[in-house]
Amino acid sequence: MGISDLTIDSVLEGLRRRQFSARELAAEALRFAEAGNPRTNAYLHFCPERAIEAARTVDEKLARGEDPGPLAGVPVAVKDVILTQGVRTTCGSKLLANYIAPYDATAVIRLERAGGVILGKTNCDEFAMGSSTENSAFGPVRNPVALDRVPGGSSGGSAAVVAQGTAVVSLGSDTGGSIRQPASFCGVVGATPTYGRVSRYGLTAFASSLDHIGPFARNVRDAATLLEVVAGRDEMDSTSAFAPVPRYAEAMNGDVQGVKIGLPKEYFQGLESESGDLISKGIEALKKLGCQVREISLPATDYAVACYYIICTAEASSNLARYDGVRYTSRSAESATLADMYRNTRGEGFGAECKRRIMLGTYVLSAGYYDAYYLKAQKVRALIARDFAAAFQEVDAIVTPVSPFPAFRLGEKLDDPLQMYLSDIYTITGSLAGIPCMSVPCGTTAEGLPVGMQILTRHFDEPGMFRLAEAFERAGGADG
Repeated sequence: MGISDLTIDSVLEGLRRRQFSARELAAEALRFAEAGNPRTNAYLHFCPERAIEAARTVDEKLARGEDPGPLAGVPVAVKDVILTQGVRTTCGSKLLANYIAPYDATAVIRLERAGGVILGKTNCDEFAMGSSTENSAFGPVRNPVALDRVPGGSSGGSAAVVAQGTAVVSLGSDTGGSIRQPASFCGVVGATPTYGRVSRYGLTAFASSLDHIGPFARNVRDAATLLEVVAGRDEMDSTSAFAPVPRYAEAMNGDVQGVKIGLPKEYFQGLESESGDLISKGIEALKKLGCQVREISLPATDYAVACYYIICTAEASSNLARYDGVRYTSRSAESATLADMYRNTRGEGFGAECKRRIMLGTYVLSAGYYDAYYLKAQKVRALIARDFAAAFQEVDAIVTPVSPFPAFRLGEKLDDPLQMYLSDIYTITGSLAGIPCMSVPCGTTAEGLPVGMQILTRHFDEPGMFRLAEAFERAGGADG
C-alpha cells in the first residue's frame, strides 16, 4: 500500500504489525508530499522537524506499551489560517508572509495529543476569503483531479492534499462552505460541524459568528475520527459548546432504514444537468437503503446569499482592522506619516478580494446604513435558522447539492465576483443556521469531475449525519 492509499485504520494497523515505525512513515510521507507539491501548490510550507518529533513520540509510546492515540502516526495537513507554534502561519497573505505563530490552536494541540503528525500548512484564499483558492498571495492551488481546474475554496489546499494523497486527513476552516465546496470539487469527504463543536481558539478570524474548523478525509470514518479528536469544550473559547462529544464510529452501523430525508425544492433549481443527475442518483441510492424521502421547503433560502455577504463582510471588516503594520504584520517602507503607514501597509498587503470585502463590510456597518443592511441581514439569518428548525420537526436529515456545478477552470470566474459568490449558494444556509453539514462524494461527470452531495442535520447531530453518509458510501454512493 502506497502513501496515497493510506487511511487512519491502515496506519494504525501497520504500526501495530510493526510493518513500519511512525518515524519511517513520517519521513516517507514528507518526501512524497514535497515531491508532489509542485504539481498542485497545495502546501505553502512543510514542518519536517515537528513531524519527525511527533512521530518519535508515537514510537516511544508504542515501545512502552502505551496507547499512542487514535491518530497515532497519521500524516496530517493543517490549513494555514490555523496557528501552529514556531511554524509560519501566513493566512495566504503578504501581510503575514513571515509571521511565526507564538502558540498552537486548540485543534492542533488535540490533534498532536492524539498522535497526529503534522506535515505542513496548506494553501488557502487570503484570510479564507474566496471560493476557488485563487486569491492566495502565494499562487493558486490546482485541483489534483484536473490540473486546469480550481480545487474550490477557501480550504482548497486542505482538500487537494487529501485528494492527491499527500496527507491522509487534513484540517480546514469553513465560513460559508469553505470545507464542503472544496471537498465536492476534489472528490473527498469534508465535514462542517455544529457551530461551537470545535474550538476556534487559534483560528484566524474571518467572520467570527460563522467560522468553523472541520476535517477532510478520503472516507467518512476518517473524517469522523478526526472531528472526534478535535471537538469538545475549550475554556479558551467562550463560543465553544459544553455538549459532550459522542463516539461517532459507534453510530456508523449502516442502518438507515426509515430515516426521513427532506429535499428542499429551492436547492434543486438552476443545477447543471450532470450535477443534478448525479444528485438524483444519490437520492435513489438512499431510497434503496430504506430512507423515506419527501420534498420540503426552506422559503428564506432566496435571501441567503445577500444575507451571508452582508454579515460576513461586516465581521471581516472588524476582524481585519488589526492588520495595520503596527504589531505583527509586514509594514510598508513607503510611509512618511503614521496615516501613510496604515494606508500603504494595508493597500500593499491585502489582495483584491480582501479589499472588496473590507469595503463592503465597512459600508454596511457605517452610520445610516447599519439598520438598513446589517440589522436586516441578522433578521433574515434568524428566519433561515427558523426554516431549518421547522424542517427538522418533520425530517431527520436534509439532502441537497453542494454546488450548482463541478470544479470550474482556473481564471474562469475571477473577473466576475458575483458569479464566484453564487458558487456557495447551497452551502451558506447551513453556515448561517450553525448546523452540522458535510459533503460526501456522489459520482463524477463525463469529464471525470467529482460532484458532492450535501447532508445536513439538526444541531449536534453529527452522529446522524455520519451514519447516513457512511451508509451511502458503503453502498457505493450514487452508483450503489
